[in-house]
Amino acid sequence: MKYLALAILVLVTACTKNSNKSDTIEISLSGEISTLDPSACYDTICYIPVAQVYETLYEFDYLKRPYSLRPLLAEALPQVSPDGLTYTFKIKKDIPYHSSEFIPKNRVVKSQDFINQIKRLAFMGTNSRGFWLFDGKVKGLNEWRNKVQSDLDLFFSTPVDGLSAPDDQTLVIKLISPSPQLLYALAMNFTSPIPEEAIRPANNDFSMKEVGTGAYYVTNYNSTQGADLKKFENYKSSTYPTEGDRFANEQGFLKDAGAKLPFMDNVRLVVIKEAQTDWLNFLKKKIDMINLTKDHYHVALTPEGKLKPEIIKDQIELQASPTLIYWWIAFNLKDPIVGKNLNLRKAIAHGVNIDKYIELFTYNVAQKANSIYPPGIPGYNPSASLPYKYDLNLAKEYMKLAGYPGGKGLPPLKYDIRGSDTRRRQMGEYIQQELRQLGITVEIQINTFPAFLEKARTGQLQFWQGGWVLDYPDAENVLQLLSSQNLPPGQNYFNFENAEYDKLFKEAREIEDGKKKFQLMARMENLVNGELPWIMQYYSRNYILSHKYLKNFMYSDIIYNNIKYLKVEGK
Repeated sequence: MKYLALAILVLVTACTKNSNKSDTIEISLSGEISTLDPSACYDTICYIPVAQVYETLYEFDYLKRPYSLRPLLAEALPQVSPDGLTYTFKIKKDIPYHSSEFIPKNRVVKSQDFINQIKRLAFMGTNSRGFWLFDGKVKGLNEWRNKVQSDLDLFFSTPVDGLSAPDDQTLVIKLISPSPQLLYALAMNFTSPIPEEAIRPANNDFSMKEVGTGAYYVTNYNSTQGADLKKFENYKSSTYPTEGDRFANEQGFLKDAGAKLPFMDNVRLVVIKEAQTDWLNFLKKKIDMINLTKDHYHVALTPEGKLKPEIIKDQIELQASPTLIYWWIAFNLKDPIVGKNLNLRKAIAHGVNIDKYIELFTYNVAQKANSIYPPGIPGYNPSASLPYKYDLNLAKEYMKLAGYPGGKGLPPLKYDIRGSDTRRRQMGEYIQQELRQLGITVEIQINTFPAFLEKARTGQLQFWQGGWVLDYPDAENVLQLLSSQNLPPGQNYFNFENAEYDKLFKEAREIEDGKKKFQLMARMENLVNGELPWIMQYYSRNYILSHKYLKNFMYSDIIYNNIKYLKVEGK
């Protein structure tokens, strides 16, 4: 996944009017769209447009849980050599790109296009957020990165030893060591194919323009307002699933099995930040679905978490779902104050009432974290515990050990929030009030979400609330957040560096799930808890409401290309 700003699926804006048409899916985003470039998109807001526009070799099967992969631009699963180091993929024929100013008309996907994109992830001139997927894994890629750096001529003229395209329908990837997560990587938008003909004229910048193959293409885009998407009439990469799990069958989601996609002609994505406006427009059917926030749990739900009768009468449905989303309070370990003083971090860890936080901001819906790993991934231990809990007396003792008894001598700390909406400000104010009891002065820094991300990437944060949506259900996707290979502009915004952790991480990511890997996970968790780059808060649980006229909607927090499966009947 990606640095988390939970993408709330609701829609309204002062700048546009609701179409209220049966040929349009209407969805909103909780903040600004940071980019349309698949090499740079790594938050759940930009994922929404990018995943409809771009495609990958594989995708998660929409109607199956536990999650499994199915071919998308690939013909089938790859051939893998006995030593697990060589993967050979066959690419589907005659998959067209959207019409674009950058590429010839009727240009179809070729195997070289995938190599281009993997090179873009490694290319320093791209400043990609996805290089961690292949860093130290593909034969010759790191050497290529160091040689080519930001030279676009060398980008094209210099090959990578481990990437080859014997013909237009064959892609070969050679690894340095086994990587069981490779197919997950090839299901992430980071690895969407990009034609060579587009890279030069676009100056390797696709932040505002797209060259995808997806079910929809962009007709209008403004990062602060939203995007309009239109059905790609020549779409042929996938059809509606023919198999599903028990829930999918019970809900009748397989009625369209095998049907041509997408169903809807138009998609409207509009940025809206305030929960109350979202809610009112959902009730007016100006938006098709909404992820409830704490502001409206009490309005829509009974204390048992069921829909209230008056909500049901409005032909509204509920999907309540555990997620692969979790949250923490984070520290920049390079910061001269919080980063260099473990006892200060321990004081903060013991000085914030997480139970009260969960009550105030999740309506007690969220599950308090007990581990750095979320439930739902192999190796999660429900019996694990964290080495801190709310205890003001102990927190004050740690303040003394930190050298700041009662906060004396401690300069104000800057707490960055990831948006300007009311809820984000209230969450920051809660932390501010809690730490005031320890004599800590907290100054809240309000940001737009793109500005927050830029601060994170450039090491300008001191402490903040962070969160993560897993890209795939594997502990490696958690552990890579703290790898020194992934220091900024990668996802290790904490600047956590530990040689033993890196050694264990390399070992853990190369083996399949099982006893040995789970033991490594426990050892790494102990190292993290010992240095405290973050204070774990909670695992999210989502309550998603949708109007009954919206068909085929099955919630997932890691499947983003789902709009192609949706349709509206009787709106």
